[in-house]
Amino acid sequence: MGEILGLGITHYPSFLPRTAKPSSLLRLLQDPGLPERLRTPDGWPAAMREEWAGDQGAAFAEKHRQSVVADMRKARAALEAFQPDFIVIWGDDQYENFHEDVIPSFCLLAYDKVEFRPWEKSGERGNAWDEASGKVFRVNGHREGAKYLARRLIEREFDLAYSYVPLHIPLGHAFANSVLFLDWDRRGFDLPIVPFAINCYGRRIIATRGYMESLKTPIRESDFDPPSPSPARCFDLGAACARVLSESPWRVALVASSSWSHAFLTRKHDFLYPDREADHVLYDALLAGNYRVWRDTPLASIEDSGQHELLNWFCLVGAMFELGRRPTYANLFETCVMNSNKVIATFVP
Repeated sequence: MGEILGLGITHYPSFLPRTAKPSSLLRLLQDPGLPERLRTPDGWPAAMREEWAGDQGAAFAEKHRQSVVADMRKARAALEAFQPDFIVIWGDDQYENFHEDVIPSFCLLAYDKVEFRPWEKSGERGNAWDEASGKVFRVNGHREGAKYLARRLIEREFDLAYSYVPLHIPLGHAFANSVLFLDWDRRGFDLPIVPFAINCYGRRIIATRGYMESLKTPIRESDFDPPSPSPARCFDLGAACARVLSESPWRVALVASSSWSHAFLTRKHDFLYPDREADHVLYDALLAGNYRVWRDTPLASIEDSGQHELLNWFCLVGAMFELGRRPTYANLFETCVMNSNKVIATFVP
């Protein structure tokens, strides 16, 4: 019988440059559609003004990065203690591997191995490790485990897409960054991964190419794309994964990779800061093991609160519900200026 470890992490891109900074906020401040009252800190919430301070958030950005990295080390330690045969990573594809040619709700990437170069377009920003722009990272897949998981899910009436080779890029940032973060101290990462792509951005995926909408020229309703899968469907998918992998011969780590509410997706806040209140509802339910709150969350609420990427976590929470497991450890990192709140959590068997 298979053993399962659960992990919740982030793949937040703005931790990667040599100097951490509130990139999305700085871009938003250049949007001509931003209301004048919000163009200076005088119109911002007090917590946001405090983070911005007198240095455009530079000191807070670095403090925020180091705090999250410290907990990523705990996630890495949990992986090392568990020694999985492979890792399933639920992550979003933001107009990277999937474009107008195909947008699957769920796609299991059954690669044998993959190479990626995360720094080739970083330019003068450099990266947190001062690694060369041409540095190649090589990651092994686990095709046998991926095919087993795909087959068993399809047999349970989940109409799952799968792929043996990349389409447009070697590896989307949700998966590549997860590897980079889990090996933050560069001690090597030889654990096979099975990327499991979720269409988290749904109605925005083509309309915004997976990033920011302009406040000056908002998307017309007719230009939105079809929706993402619902939180309940993701929850049930995660539960099914836990069931079939428990019956497998492998030790598997199930990893949800994403931040929580994103400012640039939270229209009701003029894309200025994330929805802390909505994140607390789900975080408190996570700590209490009240997973019904998660499964009953409607997609409209997720979209309203900029929690699109949390669909990855809905899969993880569904799996932990199936296993009857509450977090062994969890920590919520809140911020206004750094675009998104983050949670690091472990669910040790």
